[in-house]
Amino acid sequence: MATMESLIGLVNRIQRACTALGDYGGGDTAFSSLWDALPSVAVVGGQSSGKSSVLESIVGRDFLPRGSGIVTRRPLVLQLYKIDEGQQEYGEFSHLPRRKFTDYAMIRKEIADETDRVTGKTKQISPIPIHLSIYSPNVVNLTLIDLPGLTKVAVEGQPESIVEDIENMVRSYVEKPNSIILAISPANQDIATSDAIKLAREVDPSGERTFGVLTKLDLMDKGTNALDVGRSYRLQHPWVGIVNRSQADINKNVDMVVARRKEQEYFATSPDYAHLTSKMGSVYLAKLLSKVYFMYPVRQELPSITSLINKTIDELESEMDHLGRPIGVDAGAQLYTILELCRAFDRVFKEHLDGG
Repeated sequence: MATMESLIGLVNRIQRACTALGDYGGGDTAFSSLWDALPSVAVVGGQSSGKSSVLESIVGRDFLPRGSGIVTRRPLVLQLYKIDEGQQEYGEFSHLPRRKFTDYAMIRKEIADETDRVTGKTKQISPIPIHLSIYSPNVVNLTLIDLPGLTKVAVEGQPESIVEDIENMVRSYVEKPNSIILAISPANQDIATSDAIKLAREVDPSGERTFGVLTKLDLMDKGTNALDVGRSYRLQHPWVGIVNRSQADINKNVDMVVARRKEQEYFATSPDYAHLTSKMGSVYLAKLLSKVYFMYPVRQELPSITSLINKTIDELESEMDHLGRPIGVDAGAQLYTILELCRAFDRVFKEHLDGG
C-alpha cells in the first residue's frame, strides 16, 4: 500500500510540475512532452450523462460548477489524497499553492473563476488544465481528469466547430495508450447512442483500457434493467452501476454521505441488482480505479517515464551549455564574469594570431 501511494503521489507531483512549466500535452514543442507520457484516468461522457455526479460521488462532496450547456470548459485534473480520520479536509489549486480551501462552495466558485480567466465569460473551451488537489479521509488515492462533455450541436454563443473541438480535446487524452477511459453513459438512454462508448471503441477497440459506468439506473422504465448492457457491449472489465442524486436532492443540498448510503440501499434492496451489490456504487468504483490505476499504467509506465525525464534533462542541459553560464547578480560575480569573457577573448584572439 505504501508503495502504491508513493507512486501515485509521484505521478501527481510530476503532473503539477508539467502544468506549471506549460506542458499539458498535445502541443508541438522542441522537447518531448512529459505530460503525454504520464498515466491518467480520463472521465468521458455526454453533457447529460451524469458525469459531474459520478465525480462528486467519488469525492463525497459537492464541488463542481453546475448549469446548462457546456459547464466543464477546461480539463480539471483532480488529484485525491486520503488523509487520516479527524484531520481537516481541504482543497488546493496549483495556481493558488498557498491557499487552502475548506469550503467546497468556494472550490466550486474558484473552478468557475479560473475557467473564465482563460476562456472569458463565454462558452469557449481551452485545453489548459486546472489542477485541484483534495485531501480528505473519505477518498482513495487517485487522479482523475474531468473533460468537457461531448455534444452533438453548438448552442448560441458557440462556434460551429465546438462539437469537433471538444471531441478532439477529449480524444487527445483517451487515445494515449497509458490512459484509462472512464466512459460514463446514462442507463435510461439507448447505450448504442452513447458518445462515450462510441469514442472509447474507436481508440480502444479491445476494451482493455475502458471502464464502463452506467448512471441513472433508478430512472429506467419500470420493468427494465441494465443487465443486458454488459452482454451486448462487452469490455475487458465489468460495467459498474451508479445511482446519482436526484435533482430534488441536489436542490435540497442532500449530503453526499447520505446520498452514498441511499445508493448502497438501492442496490442492496433491488431485485435486479442485489446479487451485484458488492460490485456496484461510487465507493466501489473509486476503489476499483485506484487499484487498476496502480496495477496497470503507473507500474507499467514508470520505466518509460524515468527514461523520458532523463532524456529531457540531457536535452535541457545541452541547451543550457549552448546558452552559456548564468550571469551573477552581485557586483563581485559580475566582475568575475567580465574577467572570464576577457580571458576567453584573449585566448581566441591569440589562436587567430598563431594561425595567421
